Amino acid sequence: MSIKNDLILRAARGEQVERTPVWLMRQAGRILPEYRAIRQKLSGFKELVETPELAAEVTMQPVTILKVDAAIIFSDILVVPEAMGLEYQMIEKKGPWFEKTIETQAEVDRLRIPDPKDELGYVLEAISIVKKELNSSIPLIGFAGAPWTIFSYMIEGQGSKTFSKAKKMLYSDPKLSHELLDKITASTIVYLKEQVKAGADLVQVFDSWAGILTQEQYAEFGMKYVSDICDAITEVPVTVFSRGAYNSRKEMSKLNCATIGLDWNMNVQESRRLIGPNKTLQGNLDPCALYGDFKAIELETKKMLSSFGPDRHIANLGHGVYPDTHPDKVKCFIETVKEFKHN
Repeated sequence: MSIKNDLILRAARGEQVERTPVWLMRQAGRILPEYRAIRQKLSGFKELVETPELAAEVTMQPVTILKVDAAIIFSDILVVPEAMGLEYQMIEKKGPWFEKTIETQAEVDRLRIPDPKDELGYVLEAISIVKKELNSSIPLIGFAGAPWTIFSYMIEGQGSKTFSKAKKMLYSDPKLSHELLDKITASTIVYLKEQVKAGADLVQVFDSWAGILTQEQYAEFGMKYVSDICDAITEVPVTVFSRGAYNSRKEMSKLNCATIGLDWNMNVQESRRLIGPNKTLQGNLDPCALYGDFKAIELETKKMLSSFGPDRHIANLGHGVYPDTHPDKVKCFIETVKEFKHN
């Protein structure tokens, strides 16, 4: 069944579009009072992620309230390590916390490659519900964390400024690092394939901590595994968002994906030159631009759109929308994109 507003899918495939499509990373949640109202009734973040009807409801909120061109399933990248056997908690105002971390060969051996239908059925069910509710109006984006980013949390046990424990493992035991990355990659591939079967129309791979590795390390421990995922997911367009990986943009042109996400520090013209004409670019307004007044937001958004040009661009922020951003400012960004005409 064809999707009525398929702008994002056409832009990802490099086809002509009437206007630039737009959605936001982290659009489902945090900024919307409607989301907070649901959260207040629950024990915590994980209850929301693991309750398909509620995850579906908060996935739909930005579709109806913000009028974005795609929905993205409400979930978390850390559902994958949990499904592999490493449980996490989401601590209010602190972020993720793993009581156990991975340090030894035996611990890597004990991790399983999960069956997503069993271990992650709640995400797949949420996707099915959203798909029905969208009723072919706009596409639904599925997602997963990139292997290096997931590895970082599994070794470190929590967020970090340096991820020095995770990086230490790359230097001190590269063989074990590759074994763990292989397992994460295999788990991610089966998970994304099941998301597609459940109804995801495209998928995004988030490499949030790509920028803390050297170019050489990212090639060996990051990009290699992202590339494996891109090669395996052939059913729908894939977007790769490697935050901070400035030095790896030329290599990204070789990835078997449709779209490369740019963070707000990546110059658009330079990125286009490095990545080449055969990939769609996504991004890349600074999320802090949405703290400006409406006139300033319009100006910055138009500047961004002009720099990307009319072809092969999906408008987004250069990272997830910040939780204290006013929804009306987000609407201003979205409306400016929709009304913009390229000369």
